This record gives sequence, structure tokens and C-alpha cells, in this order.
Amino acid sequence: MSVSDTERDSRGMMRTGLTYLCISLFCAWFGAMYEQFSHGVFSYYMIYAFAFPLAGGALPFFLLAFRDGRTPGRLSLHFYHSGIAALTVGSIFQGVLEIYGTSNPLTHVYWIVGWSFVLCGIVGFMIGRRRKFAVSKKKEKATCTDILNIDASQHENREV
Repeated sequence: MSVSDTERDSRGMMRTGLTYLCISLFCAWFGAMYEQFSHGVFSYYMIYAFAFPLAGGALPFFLLAFRDGRTPGRLSLHFYHSGIAALTVGSIFQGVLEIYGTSNPLTHVYWIVGWSFVLCGIVGFMIGRRRKFAVSKKKEKATCTDILNIDASQHENREV
């Protein structure tokens, strides 16, 4: 991996972290405004909806931006982003229903799907790291063998 690839990956993770930070700020503002106009009724789901994009989005991606190493693959990122989005929307939806004074049994789907997608994203990242590590080890062995073969062929050419 070249230096420019590392810088690009770092910038991408930083950009993603900033995006999650902006989403978190929007969710905090939205929760405050919704509570302001709800005539004194509030919901903890609505108040703390900002925590999912902050703790699950901004913090991990800022950490990924500042460490040297591999970044998550596209599929694991899609799963992870979808999971954080499902958890955030589910929290806001649950808060709206609580403020309205009703409930819906289908809100559990947001939590199940959200945590499942987050878990799939994390597992995909870990499997991808292990697989890339094994492939890089095989490439190192192959290049060492290739170097030895090249040296042997050069030595044979010198004798002739």
C-alpha cells in the first residue's frame, strides 16, 4: 500500500467521522426542537438519538483515521452504516411514538436489524483484515521465492 493510498484512506475515514459528527449534531438539534414543541412531554429515545451516530459513527471513524492499518472494506462499511442509520432512525421513531403517547410492536425491528447490521459490519471488517493479512503473507513468500529463482537464473547465465 503506497503512501498516497494510506493518506486517501485516512482522509476518507476522517470525512466519514465528520459526516457522522454532523448527523449527531443534527439529531441533537432535532430532539431539542421536537421536545420544545411537544408541550413538556419528552422521550429519552428522542433525547439520546444523537448517541448512535456519535458513539457508533464519529468516534470509531476518527480512531480509524488516526491509526495506521487497514480500513474496512466496502461491504462491511455498507453494513455498518446501515446499522447505525437503523438504530438512529429507530430511536427517533420510538421517541416520536412515546411523545405521541402510543406504541408499536414493530419498533423492535429497528433494534434487531440495526444491531445485526452493525455486528455484520464489524465481523466483516475483522474477517477482511485477517484475510488480507494471510494474502499479504503469501505474497511475501512468493516474492522471496521469485527473488531466489531470479538469482539462480542470473548465476546460471554468468557461467555460460
